[in-house]
Amino acid sequence: MRVKNGDAIILCDNQTGEWVLRVESVGKRTIEGIVSDHLRDREDVPDFWLCPALLKKDRFDLVLEKATELGVGEINPVLMRRCVADKLNADRANTIVTEAAEQCARTALPAVAAPQKLETLLAEWPNDRTLFFADETAGKLAEPAESAFAAAGAPAALLVGPEGGFDDAEREMLRAHAKVKPITLGPRILRGETAAIAASALWMAIAGDW
Repeated sequence: MRVKNGDAIILCDNQTGEWVLRVESVGKRTIEGIVSDHLRDREDVPDFWLCPALLKKDRFDLVLEKATELGVGEINPVLMRRCVADKLNADRANTIVTEAAEQCARTALPAVAAPQKLETLLAEWPNDRTLFFADETAGKLAEPAESAFAAAGAPAALLVGPEGGFDDAEREMLRAHAKVKPITLGPRILRGETAAIAASALWMAIAGDW
């Protein structure tokens, strides 16, 4: 990055916020300096989790990047019957999240969990958190996302399906769960990454983060 002695670098530790480092020594792989000023505390973001089905690598990379930029607090990848992908490179995921946070000057990085099966996610779901289920087949049977988000408030989470959508058994499992609320994201069938990003932006706007 062509840093020189005397330059100032902004650092974030994901715990106490943003700091200024005054560079005193530059090596091939290391930089030494003095932390001089505390610029910002670690930001507070609305308590919102994104639970996206694991998608193909490039599409899921986009979800990780944009969810971080939008302020999502936690990302929980979910394995479903129609998922094409079945693995997530944790190091790559954390790199994408970190670079996205740097890009948008975010001081609180979202936690990225290891992928888990839908059955496991539901069995361990906390009783104090609403899980919105973006059901593309519900039509008028599901509440529009905007009004559902506004009524429920935080803490909340959003579950978005894979490339092939939810299968019938998964829909039945979700509808039978006490904390799951079906919602609709409008009249069009959205790609998994589009649904995750658009719905996260809508929730953040309603929560006042925008």
